[in-house]
Amino acid sequence: MFSFITKNWRGRPLVTYRTIVELIAATTTKTGLRIEAEHDTTGYRTGVKIKDSELAAVPLTPHKFHGDWNYTITSASVH
Repeated sequence: MFSFITKNWRGRPLVTYRTIVELIAATTTKTGLRIEAEHDTTGYRTGVKIKDSELAAVPLTPHKFHGDWNYTITSASVH
């Protein structure tokens, strides 16, 4: 997805959030990929500490190719 977004906004100045969101949302491919995007203005807390046990409980399924980088996060109810 990101390679297509990058191709779509290549050479255009990314000067505002609106420009960025509109260019992302305008990304499509011949095979039917369509991106939906919106600017999320929600404020998020920083510095939140996650315990090792909490992270270990996240249901990750590593992919065969570089499973340390590529994985699927599934709903806890799926496992």
